[in-house]
Amino acid sequence: MRHRLWAVAGGAAALALLTATGAHAEGEGDIRVTKTVVNRGGNVIVGTAQTITFPIAVTIKDDSGAKKITHLSTFNKSNGYGFFSWNHDSSCVRKTSTTSVCTGTMTVDPAWIADSDDIDSTKLAGVWVVAATVNANDGDYWIYDDIAEYKVKRAAQLTTDASPEPVAKGAQLTVKGKLSRANWEDLKYHGYPGQTVRLQFRAAGAAHYGTVKTVKTDNLGRLSTKVTATAAGSWRWYFPGTTTTSLKVSAGDAVALR
Repeated sequence: MRHRLWAVAGGAAALALLTATGAHAEGEGDIRVTKTVVNRGGNVIVGTAQTITFPIAVTIKDDSGAKKITHLSTFNKSNGYGFFSWNHDSSCVRKTSTTSVCTGTMTVDPAWIADSDDIDSTKLAGVWVVAATVNANDGDYWIYDDIAEYKVKRAAQLTTDASPEPVAKGAQLTVKGKLSRANWEDLKYHGYPGQTVRLQFRAAGAAHYGTVKTVKTDNLGRLSTKVTATAAGSWRWYFPGTTTTSLKVSAGDAVALR
C-alpha cells in the first residue's frame, strides 16, 4: 500500500506529500529571494534506473547577508505530489555584501517513485514548483512555497532502422523506428502513441541533418515510412518532446548506395 509520508531506505530524508496552494510567502525581516534557477535552467529528465541529482540555486538578499537554506522541497504544480529528496545541503556563495547564491541538491532514485504517492506516478510529469525557507545572518527568515517553476519529464527512447542496406539509387527505402518513454510505475519503457516525429537525413560528407518528412507513431509507438534513396547517407528520427516527455534523437543509420 502506498503512503503519503514515507522514509527512503538507507537513511535518506523522509519524503512528504506537499500541497501546491499557489504563491505564498511569510516571515520576518527584509530577507527576500530574488531569483531561483533549477538544474542550471534545464528540464529534469527521469528514466527508469539511473539516480538523478540536480541543483537548485537560490539568490537571497538581506542587509546582513544570507546565512543558509533551512528547507527546500519541490512538487508537481497541479497535484501537489513530489518524489525528490533534499540532501539537506546549503552552500552559499557571497556575491555582494547583501546578496548570496545558496544552492541545495535534490535526488531521486526511480525505484522510489511508485511508493511516494497514491496515484499513477506518471501523472507527476509536467510543471513543478520549488518551496524554500531561507535565513539571514541577523536572524531574519522567509518562507516561500513557490519561488520557481520548471519541468520534470519522462525520459524517452527512440530507435531507427533503415532497409534495405545497401539500396539501389532511386529505389524505395523503408525507415522504421520506435518511440517509447519511461513509466515510473513499472520502471519500463512503453511505446508512446500518436506523436509526431521528424524523419531526418544527412548526406554522406554533410555536416547537418535536414527534415525529410514527419510521421506519427502508431498505437504501440512504432514508426514506418518509405522514401526514395537519392544519395548515400544517414537516416534518423527526431522527437521534439512534450511537456511531460523529453526530447530525443535516435542514432543515425548509415545507408550506402549500390
